[in-house]
Amino acid sequence: MQNLSDNALSILLQQYLETEKNLTEKQKNILKAAVAVFSEKGFAGASTSEIAQKAGVAEGTIFRHYKTKKALLFSIVSPTIVGLGAPIVLKDFESILEKQYVDFADFLRTIIKDRFEFIKNNQAILKIIANEISFHLELQQMVKEILTTRIMTKIQLAIEYFQEQGEIVLLPYETIARLIFSTIAGYAVTRFLISPNQDWNDEQEIETMIEFLVKGLKT
Repeated sequence: MQNLSDNALSILLQQYLETEKNLTEKQKNILKAAVAVFSEKGFAGASTSEIAQKAGVAEGTIFRHYKTKKALLFSIVSPTIVGLGAPIVLKDFESILEKQYVDFADFLRTIIKDRFEFIKNNQAILKIIANEISFHLELQQMVKEILTTRIMTKIQLAIEYFQEQGEIVLLPYETIARLIFSTIAGYAVTRFLISPNQDWNDEQEIETMIEFLVKGLKT
């Protein structure tokens, strides 16, 4: 197998490979190689022959374990979103959402820094998800399920709390959540996907986003 840098894997996938006892070494190598190729070339541009070469296995070995290229894709993203994303990552994120904060700016600063650290540690997997989500209904449903059942209920409570404190405007919580996440996502996409090699000052950018959101959502 060709040497794969740590950047080719996400922290979540590494955890999955370490804890999943039913995977053979060949399967683990295939998954590692698939992450590297999918994140570099996208699902449509990736070939199973290239993945096999990078994994150091015959192409037929891939199809013995994964019937189609799409099955291979979902074997990567499914444990990340459902198996590990929900119980481990979201558990930590939910605890952050449930903390008491000095003010709305303090709340924003904590969740933005936490999610940026998460993105930095899982860039390859998240790049695959971002690239493919519009093309795969199953992937959309997986992400939607996580957001609606685990995250939005906590976000709603936090928003309503700061509305009660008179810190943010009395708009529907869905609207406020959308404005917050679209601001964060806009920077994250530019920072990690469009211009990753630019000389970014994350601390300054985060504070600018916080100032923008606090002033824009002020009562």
